[in-house]
Amino acid sequence: MSFDVPLPVAVPARPATVPLLRVEGLTRHFVVSGTRIDVLRDCTFDVSRGEVVAIIGQSGSGKSTLLNVLGLLDTPSSGSYTFDGVDTTALREGRRSRLRGEGVGFVFQQFHLLERRSALANVGVPMVLGGVSALRRRARAKELLESVGLGHRLSSQPHQLSGGEQQRVALARALSREPPLILADEPTGALDAASSTMIMDQLIEQAQGHDSAVVVVTHDPKVAERADRVVELVEGRTH
Repeated sequence: MSFDVPLPVAVPARPATVPLLRVEGLTRHFVVSGTRIDVLRDCTFDVSRGEVVAIIGQSGSGKSTLLNVLGLLDTPSSGSYTFDGVDTTALREGRRSRLRGEGVGFVFQQFHLLERRSALANVGVPMVLGGVSALRRRARAKELLESVGLGHRLSSQPHQLSGGEQQRVALARALSREPPLILADEPTGALDAASSTMIMDQLIEQAQGHDSAVVVVTHDPKVAERADRVVELVEGRTH
């Protein structure tokens, strides 16, 4: 008597997660009055979608320079930076600018809001650059401001807002085009505890709920504790 033994069904291997950004052997130096200053030295790390990574380090360790490279505002002196599958190292400025506008949202420490524009208009600025219609811009900006608790401040200008409110407007602006990467430079540095918690809640929700990667430069240990991972910069090197 013979039995038909079913062959095992081959299950396709689950593809490994491809990092949204990957930095390998990255260096950045400047020449000032004929003297070379090495700011970043052989930095290597990656960040995946859905992940919040905190960059920590003492003042002068290279955190802001690293953030500028990740945001395509600066280029490395050597090494490589791959963003969303694109090797950015040799990109021409036009392509770099488009990739930055479409792929990166910035939350600056000093907010950089347009002083004579309302909160609603400030949030809409990246969408203007992206060619989004006025009707859609207004609806999206209103939705984002409501999500950060500023639905009652749509027409307020920056000088009418507290520091925490301005930071929330800056965050809403960074999220307006739903970029895959959010870069935040000391986003809670000048805020009270409640505002700091709200900002971090929003950044974490963006990573987990919208499949984005979030990189936060911070001196605040409470912010670093809430990140999925911490990358420390010591004299320009990642640890």
